[in-house]
Amino acid sequence: MDDLIYFDNAATSFPKPEIVYEFMDTFYRRAGVSPGRSGYDIGLEAGQLLEETRCLLTRYFNGNSPERLVFSANSTDALNLAISGMVKPGGHVITTTLEHNAVLRPLYHLSRYNGVDVDYIPFDGNGFVNPEDFKSRFRSDTCLVVVNHASNVIGTIQPLKEIGRLCRQYEVPFLVDASQTAGKIPIDVQDLNIDVVAFTGHKSLMGPTGVGGLYVRNPVIIRHSRAGGTGVKSAARHHLEEYPYRLEYGTLNILGIAGLNAGFKWLLERSMHSVHQHETHLISRLAQALGQIDRVTTYCANRLEDHIGVLSFNVNGFEAASTGTLLDGEYNIACRTGLHCAPLVHECLKTDKIHGTVRVGVGPFNTAAQVDQMVKAVREIASLYGKP
Repeated sequence: MDDLIYFDNAATSFPKPEIVYEFMDTFYRRAGVSPGRSGYDIGLEAGQLLEETRCLLTRYFNGNSPERLVFSANSTDALNLAISGMVKPGGHVITTTLEHNAVLRPLYHLSRYNGVDVDYIPFDGNGFVNPEDFKSRFRSDTCLVVVNHASNVIGTIQPLKEIGRLCRQYEVPFLVDASQTAGKIPIDVQDLNIDVVAFTGHKSLMGPTGVGGLYVRNPVIIRHSRAGGTGVKSAARHHLEEYPYRLEYGTLNILGIAGLNAGFKWLLERSMHSVHQHETHLISRLAQALGQIDRVTTYCANRLEDHIGVLSFNVNGFEAASTGTLLDGEYNIACRTGLHCAPLVHECLKTDKIHGTVRVGVGPFNTAAQVDQMVKAVREIASLYGKP
């Protein structure tokens, strides 16, 4: 385990900063109770941590209403809440072919069962959508635009500000999936014209699995799609209208929120900008080296200015899963292979027919030496198994 080179940070960052493990353990032992639902001291302490984390994340998104920072199980859960609460039956949605199944599947279900019409904006050869392509797609019944901030397959960062400006012009709500970017780069909902942003804690925010959420700009309304306990106003027969209770149901994952709190503070101390620079330096080093290996193909890796630390490649004529198995078994390198829950990306890249790609996701604890070991391993695999 000590020798493992972990390059699957786009799925879940690992390892976490030591402070995350320590704080989760000490906090949960001391105050791992329902937050803020009783007047006793440790319940109040749990509630204070919850509200502090709301405020920290609200400031990160440059929001002005901490109560509109709501917690969920992860970004998939958050995106389902937003999409089901914003898309009207028979309405129209604009999205892209870069999306994760956390967006694609809810929209497919709405299309199949609720008569929703969905338009998919394609990406170009470098992996970017063109905001101009959105203009002709707006209709009188368009009720939502949803865009992946950065692809979990090819790592390209999309031009949100321009897309958001069009959404404002056409008065259509703009939902952003920031699963890959929250914690890596600044996300200013006001500057980028974002109405709702979904995030998860277990990737670049350096927290544990099982926690994520939404920031919902005021006065955007997301309709109820669930109901349950909130710990306040229990006599009310209907689920509460006010935020955050409007979109929070049952007892929150206070252990996960504690880890998210510690991970986010670690990022602030370390500097998100420096972490992002470190990761983009590593992925640029990898892309340049892989591009020089015969029988290796990289995807959308020619322009890395607007890019996170994610890169996909294949050894020509060799299954991605087989490459991944060799990397793991022979070189102790952990990568993700397959379609990465983003089938339309692979359809556009023409990699769906060869069962996807090998994805490398670097993190803050990866090193240049590890990247070089990866390159050496791929070169050896390509020489043995690749085809011209």
